[in-house]
Amino acid sequence: MSRIAYVNGSYRPLRDAAVHIEDRGYQFADGVYEVVAIADGQMIDERRHFERLQRSLAELRIRPPMAEAPLRHVMREVIRRNGIRRGSLYLQITRGVARRDHAFPAGAAPTLVITAKSTRPQPAALVEEGVAVITLPDLRWKRCDIKTIALLPNVLAKQQAKEAGCYEALLVDAEGRITEGTATNAWIVTAAGDLVTRPLTTAILSGVTRLTILDMARGLGLTPVERSFSVAEAKAAREVFLTGTNSMLLPVVRIDGEAIGDGRPGPLTRALRTAYERAIAEGHIR
Repeated sequence: MSRIAYVNGSYRPLRDAAVHIEDRGYQFADGVYEVVAIADGQMIDERRHFERLQRSLAELRIRPPMAEAPLRHVMREVIRRNGIRRGSLYLQITRGVARRDHAFPAGAAPTLVITAKSTRPQPAALVEEGVAVITLPDLRWKRCDIKTIALLPNVLAKQQAKEAGCYEALLVDAEGRITEGTATNAWIVTAAGDLVTRPLTTAILSGVTRLTILDMARGLGLTPVERSFSVAEAKAAREVFLTGTNSMLLPVVRIDGEAIGDGRPGPLTRALRTAYERAIAEGHIR
């Protein structure tokens, strides 16, 4: 069955879906996006994804292409038409089509594109054995809290990680503190047992999975600490893990070739991963 995309009011076969060459997303990366996980045909953490989408649009002063209720309907319809049970949905909104000029065009209609695809389950080895990461300088712009489609620094860092045989690159600010991964948020469990993740500022994206894991940690009786931490502190940590829509929750066992703890996924990482998987299976985070 051909995949179906939604583009500006119509459902089309993916091979026929297209936008104008003067769309500002193509020419300026003037747009925002969301990626939503799908389990049992339902969107995961739908409310939080919508909240972040609305914030990103407001920060870039792009007007929503439609009201929230019909947009939710279209997203579900794309999932239904593609027969997705397990996978992900991609939504992109740009400022629209206009003659090329840096200033905002008057009266341009936002461009809305939605696609969905099936995905395979995460390889068990990633969870059971953990992943390796490298650290790289964070060369991105200073509004990483907005989920824009301007991802070239992330792409370059992710490629460098891949070429190094690693799952992810952790980005490091000028003070030597980890901000986040190219597509993940970073966490550590300190030698004292504190669960730590960087606080929300313009330096990082408010990850939807990050927020959910914070809630789950509190539900397990923990008191997560939101503060910055250095590369050295991460390497000396008892446990390190990543969270993200596609990564879910993955243990990190090596940073820049150095083993974390005993080089195996730690007990708190495993407990949080189990709690997250259970919440998805039981339909608690829709």
